[in-house]
Amino acid sequence: MRSLLQLKHSQSPHNEGIAKVPLPPQDQDRITNIFFPHIEHEKREVMDSGCRFAYYTTADTATKILESKQIWLRNTAVMNDYSEVEYGFNCLNCAYKTEPGINFNTALNTCFPGLDDEVKELFNGWLPIIREDTYVTCVSEHLPDEDQHGRLSMWRAYGCGTGVALVINGAVMFGNTQVLKVFSSPVAYERPNTVADQLNKIAKNISNDVDFLRSVGRDVMKNSVFNMFLFGILCTKHPGFHEEREWRAIASPKIYPTPHCTSAIEVIYGTPQRVLKLDLKDHQAKGLVGLAIPELIERIIIGPCQFPAIIRAAFLELLQEAGVPDAAKRIIISDIPLRQA
Repeated sequence: MRSLLQLKHSQSPHNEGIAKVPLPPQDQDRITNIFFPHIEHEKREVMDSGCRFAYYTTADTATKILESKQIWLRNTAVMNDYSEVEYGFNCLNCAYKTEPGINFNTALNTCFPGLDDEVKELFNGWLPIIREDTYVTCVSEHLPDEDQHGRLSMWRAYGCGTGVALVINGAVMFGNTQVLKVFSSPVAYERPNTVADQLNKIAKNISNDVDFLRSVGRDVMKNSVFNMFLFGILCTKHPGFHEEREWRAIASPKIYPTPHCTSAIEVIYGTPQRVLKLDLKDHQAKGLVGLAIPELIERIIIGPCQFPAIIRAAFLELLQEAGVPDAAKRIIISDIPLRQA
């Protein structure tokens, strides 16, 4: 396997973990603005459009979510676009070897001499784990004009004849995800040259905030750059997927242990695989609310299918059993005249 800048895996991830230094919220927000400007921009756009997301899936999967009150995160290797992680890595690697990468490393070393080599060793040591043991679930930004019908391209991609969209209140995506160790991030639709532009921008952000970054310390900065690389390769897709407007919930349990996820072997579309199961429940004492189904599910859109009324009746019963108020008003049958087999 290749590593960043073709370095050898000289650092074992089991010998050096990821620094976990708590920061005040205002400092964490400042770190996010420096290293993750794309996330902050996309977050503002989502909040301005109503702060909702849609989980497009089959009626079978949606039924299991409501019955079990769990959502599954699947290994990145079994995603629809199996090359996604490699695509993100290749974009980052190409950008890193150009002038923006040199500028980025220079900015790091201005803060702490030798930090660029420390980051590369840390990242490359974890790279096999990132590729083999990262789990995600994917949602799409839900726009107000999609309330009555959903998004046609998503029905075609994920409907399988009985498509359902679970529209969720997105505030939970921006809550205290440190509780779960499951992190939300928008997908960036980029090519290597645009990733290089982003890397150059972040290098300038670092150079403009050297005093602050020195004040939070070397470990915090190393951790921040590691996470920038991590989410960069996990959340970069080909621009051809742009209409999905995708966000991801990401867990990498060997890097960040996830105490609120259970692991199990399940058979999905005939393929046995390990999945992580996240309980959909609140953790009020820790400041995380809105994850329980009655608050999480804003509406259900039933996609184009042969028996929409039958599916609607079933989901009405499931929502009522889950304690969702005004359940009948939350179920919409899409009026898109699409014929699905």
